[in-house]
Amino acid sequence: MQIRGGNLSGIARIVCLAVLFWSGSLFSGTGAHPALFANQGPASFADLAEAVKDSVVNISTTQTVKENPMQPFLGPNSPFRDFFGDEFKRFFGDVPQGQMKTHALGSGFIISEDGLILTNNHVVEKADEIDIKTTDGKEYAAKVVGRDPKTDIALIQIKADGKVPKAAKLGDSEAIRVGDWVIAVGNPFGLGNTVTAGIISAKGRVIGAGQYDDFLQTDAAINPGNSGGPLFNMNGEVVGINTAIVAQGQGIGFATPINMAKEILGQLKTGKVIRGWLGIMIQDITPELAESFGTKETKGVIISDIVQDSPAEKGGLQRGDIVESLNGKQIENANMLSRSVAALMPGTSVTIGIIRDGKQVTVKLPIGTMPEETPEKKSAGPKAESAWGITVQNLSPELAQKFGVDEKEGGVIITDITAGAPAAEARLRPGDIIKEVNRQKIQNVRDWKQTTDKMKKGEPLLLLVKRGTNTFYVAIKAGKE
Repeated sequence: MQIRGGNLSGIARIVCLAVLFWSGSLFSGTGAHPALFANQGPASFADLAEAVKDSVVNISTTQTVKENPMQPFLGPNSPFRDFFGDEFKRFFGDVPQGQMKTHALGSGFIISEDGLILTNNHVVEKADEIDIKTTDGKEYAAKVVGRDPKTDIALIQIKADGKVPKAAKLGDSEAIRVGDWVIAVGNPFGLGNTVTAGIISAKGRVIGAGQYDDFLQTDAAINPGNSGGPLFNMNGEVVGINTAIVAQGQGIGFATPINMAKEILGQLKTGKVIRGWLGIMIQDITPELAESFGTKETKGVIISDIVQDSPAEKGGLQRGDIVESLNGKQIENANMLSRSVAALMPGTSVTIGIIRDGKQVTVKLPIGTMPEETPEKKSAGPKAESAWGITVQNLSPELAQKFGVDEKEGGVIITDITAGAPAAEARLRPGDIIKEVNRQKIQNVRDWKQTTDKMKKGEPLLLLVKRGTNTFYVAIKAGKE
């Protein structure tokens, strides 16, 4: 078989083009081959660590606690308590409380020339004395300037008699990306400035630390004593405050985004943080709830209750409204709405996009001031059982006392849940108070029966439930038997 030269050179050209195309995909910005990233990590973190180390400080706190000298013998877990605890008190009277000093360690970082330091609130909140040690070995006394338990951020200040070390640069935690390199610097186990490296593993983590959870997750090693220390990006800028770890996990640490601290820094300097407030109770929308409310939207949050005389009530928001946007920005979930509203200054006018009865509505209202938290009483006949596995009764003084609820609360109280029933799967529990059934307000068992008896087989049950101080919707996707 003969192959002509012209054909051979054509084949050769195709092979060369193919090689060039493959090479181009390897070294161009698009379609990059994974092999490109094999050696993209920094050769060393030494220069970065050297540049930022002086701004990081070790924090040592002292707390004075009262202690009973007989506590080892009379404590609640002591085997001697029942044997002679009451007799001892009868013969010797009340034993005076002694005092004991406890010590704890943490980290922080300098943010200004006048000695202001950012750290975690839990590092300093109970401290009677705060001592700061810098990398040059100098020690300073410090005082608390402002604390914010809701975000676990605190601002303290050292009483410096001279020039303080160089302040750290505050970066932009919004700009950091998953996969970016970071280093954590702090005082783990009291070992002095220690540097660990890793990457940003995730953003926007909610770990149950509080209502404003929005953590950066990193696999840079964070250990006890690192709390309050900085998380630096490769430009030497602080992008997070190291806050928490997962004890049973490896390479799972969390840092408060520095932007959250920057938002309240001015208020921390005054000693008090004031937040915006609407006066609504909210919950994430689920497919079941979306179906019950006649919408296909799965983003946004449902208003499950309105605080009386709140900005929300005065502005026209209603229970059952689905909040889609705040000032034109889409609201993804309840956590996002809580953070967004809290970040606004009281008096600020906002535009809220909602879905009400399947229609889009815009509400404009001024933000109020978040009130000081005060404990509220928990809310609490004939029995009524149902195919959903719920047993309800009218509120009575006896049931109110049993479940620790307010007998004046309207609705019916759940007194029993059938194991494995739809209500159990929906995580309802005895003591919950049902305020509405399928958007209809109920006051007693009679209302409950009249409303549920009208339901068709297979129709989802939508309940408005009050548990403690929280009100929320529950959609039970099951029909009557």
